Amino acid sequence: MRTNRAVRTPGGLSVRLDVRALTVVVLLLVAALAASVVLIGTGDFPIPAADVVKTLFGNGTAGQEFIVNELRLPRVLVGLLVGASLGLGGALFQAISRNPLGSPDVLGLGQGATAGALVVIVLMSGSAAAVTVGALVGGLVTGTAIYVLAWKRGVHGYRLVLVGIGVSAVVTAVNGYLITMADLSDAARAVVWMTGSLSGRDWAQFWPLLALCAVLVPLVLANGRGLRMMEMGDDVSAALGVRVERVRLVLMVAAVLLVAAATAAAGPVSFVALTAPQLARRLTRSPGPNLLPSLCMGAALLVVADWVSQQAFGADQLPVGVVTGVVGGVYLLWLLVTERRAGRI
Repeated sequence: MRTNRAVRTPGGLSVRLDVRALTVVVLLLVAALAASVVLIGTGDFPIPAADVVKTLFGNGTAGQEFIVNELRLPRVLVGLLVGASLGLGGALFQAISRNPLGSPDVLGLGQGATAGALVVIVLMSGSAAAVTVGALVGGLVTGTAIYVLAWKRGVHGYRLVLVGIGVSAVVTAVNGYLITMADLSDAARAVVWMTGSLSGRDWAQFWPLLALCAVLVPLVLANGRGLRMMEMGDDVSAALGVRVERVRLVLMVAAVLLVAAATAAAGPVSFVALTAPQLARRLTRSPGPNLLPSLCMGAALLVVADWVSQQAFGADQLPVGVVTGVVGGVYLLWLLVTERRAGRI
């Protein structure tokens, strides 16, 4: 079945359109929006999906408008943006490293953001806003350290993964030490944050994350062609006119910012960045980084996981990070078995 079509733009340019990938993107967006409507209606005061839609368009009762617009909508929107950021960041790291295990979860970016948050919680007893800033700074410092340590006449995928695993182990040990230093209340607060949760998220987390995504997502998509060509190898892509190290650096900075901001907003939600790009690639059956499908898959995956956690245990009893961790762990085991059978590991 032919899924690629050439479309001519008004300027006379010919653009290749992957019909299957576009269909997957549309279906994932529909699934994410539908799951969001159902999730908004879920809680101690259930609201039918039809009433949720009416309320979103300004036709609900006063009580419904308060519950939907002030209590539940911000949480769902933060979940969509966090999932989208993790999915896109994971796709970037896997494409740059050319390794399905090259995700922020494995490379230690989540652990680095956690270290920044723990420093604020344990050593400074900082506020929620300070914890968010600490997580963002910790993710950026960790990403910079991985890039510098992996640099040797350029950054190559295999070395990037190995350095990331080493940095992850060191930062995880630091996190454990910080928790042992904390008093009981700070330790409990730190453990709750480390689980990854959307509970209590409001507009204060949504607007900064939206502004960051509004800048970074177009930047990433604009460099998607160069990233796709880089999968053929640095020498080939450089011969075709791609400024390899510049594109790699720009996309790595964007990926680190996306993952760090998502972690700062919701805590280290496990394995979304690992599984979303792989699931998107299997749905599209398309080579290349699959940036937009991965973004949509991450958003849908996180919202559905949050709905599952609420259906099974109530709104605040099971953090969404536990659900994504279970799903991601099972998927990681399956991926390792598949790669071993294929003789790639």
